[in-house]
Amino acid sequence: MEAESQSLTKQKKWNVLPRFISIREHAELMAAIISGVLILTAWTLESFLSASVYVALHIIAFVIGGFAKAKEGIEETVKEKELNVELLMILAAIGSASIGYWTEGAILIFIFALSGALETYTMNKSQKEISALMDLQPEQATRITNAGFETVNVSSLFLGDRILVKPGERVPADGFIAKGHSSIDESAITGESIPVSKSVDAEVFAGTVNVNGSLEVEVTKKSEDTLFQKIIEMVQSAQSEKSPSQLFIERFESRYVKIVLLSVAIMLFLPHYLFGWSWTDTIYRAMILLVVASPCALVASIMPATLSAISNGARNGLLFKGGVHLETLSHIKAIAFDKTGTLTKGKPEVTDALFSESLNPEQVMPVITAIEQQSNHPLAKAVVEYNQQQNYSVADVMDMQDVSGQGVTASYKNVEWKVGKPDFVGRELAYSFRGGVYEELAKQGKTVIFVKRGDEVIGLLALKDTVRKEAKRAISELKKRGVYTIMLTGDNPTTAAAIAEEAGLDQYISECTPETKVGEIKTLQEHFEQVAMVGDGINDAPALATANVGVAMGEGTDVALETADVVLMKNDLPRLSQAIQLSTRMNRIVKQNIIFSIAVIMMLIISNFLQVLDLPLGVIGHEGSTILVILNGLRLLK
Repeated sequence: MEAESQSLTKQKKWNVLPRFISIREHAELMAAIISGVLILTAWTLESFLSASVYVALHIIAFVIGGFAKAKEGIEETVKEKELNVELLMILAAIGSASIGYWTEGAILIFIFALSGALETYTMNKSQKEISALMDLQPEQATRITNAGFETVNVSSLFLGDRILVKPGERVPADGFIAKGHSSIDESAITGESIPVSKSVDAEVFAGTVNVNGSLEVEVTKKSEDTLFQKIIEMVQSAQSEKSPSQLFIERFESRYVKIVLLSVAIMLFLPHYLFGWSWTDTIYRAMILLVVASPCALVASIMPATLSAISNGARNGLLFKGGVHLETLSHIKAIAFDKTGTLTKGKPEVTDALFSESLNPEQVMPVITAIEQQSNHPLAKAVVEYNQQQNYSVADVMDMQDVSGQGVTASYKNVEWKVGKPDFVGRELAYSFRGGVYEELAKQGKTVIFVKRGDEVIGLLALKDTVRKEAKRAISELKKRGVYTIMLTGDNPTTAAAIAEEAGLDQYISECTPETKVGEIKTLQEHFEQVAMVGDGINDAPALATANVGVAMGEGTDVALETADVVLMKNDLPRLSQAIQLSTRMNRIVKQNIIFSIAVIMMLIISNFLQVLDLPLGVIGHEGSTILVILNGLRLLK
């Protein structure tokens, strides 16, 4: 019950948060608009208004437009005991008003409020994909019981419960199909628009759509452990974790504000005595300095861009657990890959079926399949699947016996059949079959099982964990980017060499234990500095944690998903290259923003010191640059 309560609380929190941000966004935008209308009214009717009404309109514009930012700045200063940009802007506006520049001070507040609303809008956009997913997740499910059907809350489902999912309904919980066949639209999670055909034993995820066909699904995860919840938690963590650039800017901000205030204090007096400026000019220039030297644009250079990039990734099947990982990706010089389940499909497939010249497959495969379907060994399952794909029949065999670690024997038409390793059927007979083809198949990294009928070896089946087609494309794209690729696998050297060659990798290391993988990652870091690791299993978790960026396959184990910094949904390796491209784009835009904002600040400060800059232009130049860097960051949403 406690877990259910926590899950509901978490769900309510995420349901409420986007609405809260939306309300805040609109409130800030309305405050900025009202402030702008009051300023425009005072400016256009200045000649018709009394001085007191003119000032009153500006004061109201100050309060309405600046209240949110002033409150935020004061609270943050009290909490962190550090000065911030918000306070600097409020002081600048008050300073402008104090020397009679009411309109300029109010415009400063107006543009600052507008940029704040724009920042909140960026936050809201970054939450959009998550709130959309939450809306897609059903709150109720139809549970199948001995008495019939009952409608229950999703949080009330237990592991092992069977639920009914009708055509057109969304799947309420993660599980396996126990009965039925249908096409599942998984676009909400994977981004793939084409529905996937699934039948008994296939895994389905909460929030996906059952396109056609009624399904009975056995629940395998509680509501708080579903893929939906993991996605939400990952993106929540990503949005709260700041990149090194952002952390530097925040540390720099407080010191910079102190320097600006000290410079303004000096400029309030020094130019009057050094250059003979009048007190009015001196105070006026000090107020302009207070406005133009504020690092608003610099502070806004990174976070909006980072949030936009994280949101973009989430929409395209790339989940980043923090801006730091997104920033680091473009600096990766080497990537290590696990083999099974990452570069390969993770299960063996029959690649070759060779038989004596006097026999055809239709005569042999039905007997082999009848023998192998009694076994739970992965190789046996692969043989059965191959037989189904070829549409061969299945014979009736007797006296089947499983010889552990060697193979299987059975009787068919009073003749003994054996299916298994070379030693099990006779090494000499096996190695000499079809001119010694076994040696060539073994060099290709294939596992070979032999078929013996009576005293004669009559066939062999070669099986291999095949390389994913998309893996080859992903490796090719990475190598074009100059990334060094290496495979770390626990498999034997022969198989590892064959897989590495087929995938197009630069290097491979075989017979790796989890500890060996960690050691190899550290060795790579000595040579390349920034190294990523891609894996999906529990044995990959230590290496994922050791790498500068750990990348987990979306269908990997929970441990891998929790340890990794980036998750590739649907095991889609080519998205790794997209992730690097997104990281490169984000870093380029952040760099553009920083250079632009610093250049504008320096230009405005110099212009002010040369007495060629008026306060209105200073306000527009300073706040305009802030809005521009935020808009530039929002480009990453596309």
